[in-house]
Amino acid sequence: MRARWPLALAVALWAAAFGLDRGRDWVAATDLPALSLPTSVEVVDRNGILLRAYTVADGRWRMALPPDAVDPTYLAMLVAYEDKRFYRHAGVDWRSMVRAAGQALRHGRIVSGGSTLTMQVARLLEQSGTGKVAGKLRQMRVALALEQRLTKDQILQLYLLLAPYGGNLEGVRAASLAYFGKEPRRLTPAEAALLVAIPQAPESRRPDRHPGRAAEARGRVLERALRDGVISAEAARETAGERVPDARKPVPMLAPHLADRALAEAPGLPLHRLTLEAGLQRGLEALAREAVAGKGDQLQIAILVADHRSGEILASVGSAGFLADRRQGFVDMTQALRSPGSTLKPLVYGLAFDEGLAHPETMIDDRPVNFGTYAPQNFDKTWRGTIRLREALQLSLNIPVVLLTDALGPAKVIAGMRRAGMAPVLKGDEPGLAISLGGVGVTLQDMVQLYAAIARGGVALPLRSSGAGHEGQRVMSAVASWQVADILAGLPPPPGAPENRLAYKTGTSYGHRDAWAIGFDGAHVAGVWMGRADGTPVPGAFGADSAAPVLFQAMGRVSRSLTPLPPAPKATLLVSNAQLPQPLRRFRSRTAAFEAAADAPRLTFPPEGAEVERLDGQVLVKLRGGTLPLTLMADGVPLRTGLRSRETLLSLPGAGFVTLSVIDAEGRSSRVRVLLR
Repeated sequence: MRARWPLALAVALWAAAFGLDRGRDWVAATDLPALSLPTSVEVVDRNGILLRAYTVADGRWRMALPPDAVDPTYLAMLVAYEDKRFYRHAGVDWRSMVRAAGQALRHGRIVSGGSTLTMQVARLLEQSGTGKVAGKLRQMRVALALEQRLTKDQILQLYLLLAPYGGNLEGVRAASLAYFGKEPRRLTPAEAALLVAIPQAPESRRPDRHPGRAAEARGRVLERALRDGVISAEAARETAGERVPDARKPVPMLAPHLADRALAEAPGLPLHRLTLEAGLQRGLEALAREAVAGKGDQLQIAILVADHRSGEILASVGSAGFLADRRQGFVDMTQALRSPGSTLKPLVYGLAFDEGLAHPETMIDDRPVNFGTYAPQNFDKTWRGTIRLREALQLSLNIPVVLLTDALGPAKVIAGMRRAGMAPVLKGDEPGLAISLGGVGVTLQDMVQLYAAIARGGVALPLRSSGAGHEGQRVMSAVASWQVADILAGLPPPPGAPENRLAYKTGTSYGHRDAWAIGFDGAHVAGVWMGRADGTPVPGAFGADSAAPVLFQAMGRVSRSLTPLPPAPKATLLVSNAQLPQPLRRFRSRTAAFEAAADAPRLTFPPEGAEVERLDGQVLVKLRGGTLPLTLMADGVPLRTGLRSRETLLSLPGAGFVTLSVIDAEGRSSRVRVLLR
């Protein structure tokens, strides 16, 4: 080695004096390596903040770096330490070569190097060694050729892209992210010095493996920087207590599911700019992890937040962690088909308002009904009797929404979903009444898009994570959408949540497989889904208990205060039930003509199918309507005749099923079948 260095330098000096014209021709004829290098594909947020990056084909982190994205102190320190005459030489610094050659001949060993930054770029481009004469001469020739074809800034840019930092890290940006967890735009003097020092011996100075050696090398760079006036004495003193990082930090990996989708949709793009906000995305990913912590190893969650005014998705959390674990974290649950439970009910109500079938103050009967073999029940298996539609939606009652669906026709509900930009998946060829209770497959993004349409005055605007938005179809009128939003805004928030006017709805699918909460204010819409990725039940999971608190927390992270909902459109009918037009005061189903008159006698308690506990052998019976006097019977046997009260006690000995009937003075009747205990 001692003999080779002086010889190599002597040969180099001879080559430089090899005749100017022939030397220029020799350099011009240099076959340069490829100067356009593959860099990591990047996904960034709306402000250019890195969300996720992908390694290049050989598994290295080599990340594109604009010239103005590096701390000036680092650049000054690099040039001062590695190549002071970088901006004055033509690729080979002959003055340094002469000095290095003289020192090597005098001491019999290498005292100082003569390699320029351009020569280092040449070596890195060709991945050649430094110890052989032929290799050194080749680096010189390539360096001279590079200086002829590129500017100094372009050469420096290649160094910043290729400098080795240990392991699979190449380039100053990848190193800054891995060792400091930040972009190299702003570095402390100590951080800049470490990034200058590592490439000289990238494996032996890796701070994650050899922090001591890295610290020593950093110190030498700082001493030189202080001596050369690159940093002040005060700045040098401030670096004294700054520790060398002893571990690599992960490259940012926010919104991994959405990033993968963006890459799949446009695989040739080196940069994907999304509408997400990195800070919000990071906060909601943390919220998702908190929401499932300590609740078993299979419970999963997904959160989606958008600006419904523009359709831009601001955060998309596909799972609590992008992991191959029992939660199946690699599955993007914002795109998975699930049953929406009761979260479709606002659409049905809005369509019914538009059809003139009902108004929020319309009265509707919440009582047992049968549609052939289909007999829907409320979630708690009880009935509320006659109730306002506003309260029916807020209580999420099943019977009223099925009656509305029957009056509309299930096909109109499906058509409304499609106008909202949803892609519902039916279990059979034709939609049935059960769709309004969750009997259809939808995604979380579908549902958030539907609520965004309601929030925007009834007009759909497909949610998007990139590109320009295009207004979609009208789903419901501005009046109907405001009426639905006003009803949903009247729901009390979950315990512990702030009192506000967030319009929201919860839902729980059959068998407790899916828990939902979706809501909006005047600017943003958010949706939360919780369940298991494999579709198995989660015992005790309810949208109101599990998903709703997360929804309110998510909206709190979007903005400190909610944006108010818009005022009612001028055409909105803001009146009580008594002031409504006669047809809207009470809902009449399509089979109303075949049903008993409104003033016909009716047994209101006990309700149909109820299990009744007798007290001292007696059962309380409540009646409504009918012309007095009334007759009460049990299994066809009269128990009370000439009854002029609409509330009485009946003695019913024995347990089991019994049919209770009431007949009024005009011969009209009503009956219920109950189980006596």
